[in-house]
Amino acid sequence: MEALNDILADLLRREPIFHRPDFPTRMSPDYFEIGASGRRYDHAFILKHLAENPPVDAAAAGWEITDTCLRPLSAHTFLLTYTLNQQPRLTRRSTLWRRGPQGWDILYHQGTIVT
Repeated sequence: MEALNDILADLLRREPIFHRPDFPTRMSPDYFEIGASGRRYDHAFILKHLAENPPVDAAAAGWEITDTCLRPLSAHTFLLTYTLNQQPRLTRRSTLWRRGPQGWDILYHQGTIVT
């Protein structure tokens, strides 16, 4: 199996999801997320929202990812957690990733505001 450090580096190039123009995000058809508000958003809602509201480019905005942790859940599924500093907003995030024949897909994502 590929080293976890290599997988972590690969996934961090894709995070924060929807905020990396050089890595288009691929969502599983049954993808959903829990936003910082606590609301649940499905695949269709996210696609519509992104079409209507172009996302911020995290690198250009100076957002910083820290406290990363990668946990393998199976041979092809990984849980990535991290803290995102959006100055002044701070969130703890988790993304469930699965690697398939076409590359990485996101299964689930959650962001929680740190107060």
